Amino acid sequence: MQQPMYDLSVPMIIKMLENLINILNKAQRFADKKKFDSVIFVESRLIADMYPLSRQIQIGTDMVRKGIGRLANKKFPNYQDNEKTIKQLQNRITKTINFLKKIKPKDMINSENKPIEFSIREHKFSFNNGEDYLKRWILPHFFFHVTTAYNILRMNGVNLGKWDYTGKF
Repeated sequence: MQQPMYDLSVPMIIKMLENLINILNKAQRFADKKKFDSVIFVESRLIADMYPLSRQIQIGTDMVRKGIGRLANKKFPNYQDNEKTIKQLQNRITKTINFLKKIKPKDMINSENKPIEFSIREHKFSFNNGEDYLKRWILPHFFFHVTTAYNILRMNGVNLGKWDYTGKF
């Protein structure tokens, strides 16, 4: 029997977003202890041609909010992408978690068979079914952006480890 789409996604995504809030808390405490403005983290990049921390979190939250919303046939909220502080990024993550908590397992029944089409700017994307959309688009992109956010902070000296990323069991 195939595992339900909800079970494959929403609980895990919520847990990762909660972990990301905790990671950002550690970053803020690090900046406070060292007596510098944590905006340095928000604007930091791994390398010049990559997005900064703020954009990594914006894209990651967009990916799951819009993606799960499409799969569940729920209208998803749009955000302005104007976060400039760690607190604002945490608020964005919290709003995303709150949206995801409104999705119920029944909302995603049969979504694995649902064709998905959407556009990002001038680019059109089409998936034959929701399972491919979840496994080949939503989850890989989400984890890429969460991992990149983690790496930006780690590179900047925040004392993070695997348990911060995965959460303790």
